[in-house]
Amino acid sequence: MKINCDRDILSENISIAQKAVSNRTTLQILECVLIVADEEKGLRIIGNDLEIGVETKSIDAEIIENGSVAIEAKMFSDIIRRLPEGNVTVHSDENNVVTIKCKKSEFKVLGQSGDEFPFLPEIKKEEPYFIQSGTLKNMIRQTNFCVAVDDSKPIMTGELMEIKNGSLKMVAIDGFRVALREAELVEIAENRCEKIVVPSKALNEINKLLPVENDESVTVYISDKHVLFGLKNCILVSRLIEGDFINYENVFTSEYTTIIYANKEELLNSIERTSLISKEIKKSPVKLNILNDKVEVTSFTEYGNAFDELEISVEGMPIEIAFNPRYLIDALKAIDEDEISIQFTTPLSPCIIKSEEVESYKYLVLPLRLKA
Repeated sequence: MKINCDRDILSENISIAQKAVSNRTTLQILECVLIVADEEKGLRIIGNDLEIGVETKSIDAEIIENGSVAIEAKMFSDIIRRLPEGNVTVHSDENNVVTIKCKKSEFKVLGQSGDEFPFLPEIKKEEPYFIQSGTLKNMIRQTNFCVAVDDSKPIMTGELMEIKNGSLKMVAIDGFRVALREAELVEIAENRCEKIVVPSKALNEINKLLPVENDESVTVYISDKHVLFGLKNCILVSRLIEGDFINYENVFTSEYTTIIYANKEELLNSIERTSLISKEIKKSPVKLNILNDKVEVTSFTEYGNAFDELEISVEGMPIEIAFNPRYLIDALKAIDEDEISIQFTTPLSPCIIKSEEVESYKYLVLPLRLKA
């Protein structure tokens, strides 16, 4: 294999494929990226940790000799990134010795046979779904922080992607909270339905690859065991988590005894201030004492106590309820709009946080039991 490519273009595409390279593996080949040169299909770079795989689309490069070779990803990336500006020649011989040249710099690195590298699973590119890149990026940002990190319930370490009636719902549950985001799909028959559970790791990596702008369409293909996301410059393939996702539909009830309306930033700042009294924010609750026209936010810890008060609009009965402050902070940071509402039922029932300006995002969190 022999190719000639601009340093910056090569470096950028190595970084893309590197997102699927395994850092913890006993298989040395999975620490590599695969360089594939084909005069017909162009130059491609592939990373695959057997859970997710990333393959760049054809890269602007001169292909001098067809072939493939696997190179240790981090070392290859570091070398290319630190070469001088200009064109880089990468050549592998029959012993998989890779020579990298740029101007007066030259490296010789021992690679591995490209035949030993696991290619990405084949997915039939039929009946695609389309969603705007910025929309998908926001959906992942607003839900993926709710995914469980405990592997004891594998189904909760991924997110539900439910396609129904021309829209996509993404739902994440960790046992203490639920995040739900909905958006319209592009060019989809309304009678198509699909439910899959995508690992959190795959969504994190696709989120890093997605542009912020909403001007790019992402193509999604689904098979029995995998999902493929097609982006402008690469594809990402992920395995799916098998099993039935938790039934979430009935948790977002419209019944409540108390509802408050508040400015998101003001409430967020109040909770963050009150939480400063605790060194371990996850263990020390904040208490919300909701009265007729205000909320008192308090925290009592072994280091001291904190009090803050915020004017809000209240409908219904006064209520005193406590939460893990991190769960409230995460939810409020995920909402883009200025005005929010929070529904309460009892001090031991979950609350529901929503934007007052859009209906596409909902967040539910369980309270903590107040000590007598």
